[in-house]
Amino acid sequence: MPMYTYICKDCGQSFELLVGINAGKEELKCEKCGSKNIQRTVATFNTGSGGSSSSSSSCPTCCGGACNLG
Repeated sequence: MPMYTYICKDCGQSFELLVGINAGKEELKCEKCGSKNIQRTVATFNTGSGGSSSSSSSCPTCCGGACNLG
């Protein structure tokens, strides 16, 4: 199940939820105030490559060379 970050539009609380593939919007609510007025936010992540990247080994298609999958 993927983990998503949400923000409550009523109280401003930011929280993460593990969301099943069949979960409906009606099941999701704020952990702090219980409101269903929430919005999924864009999450950032780090691939943790651990090494330096060079343009010759970067992926030119999916992300302009930032993923180091090339």
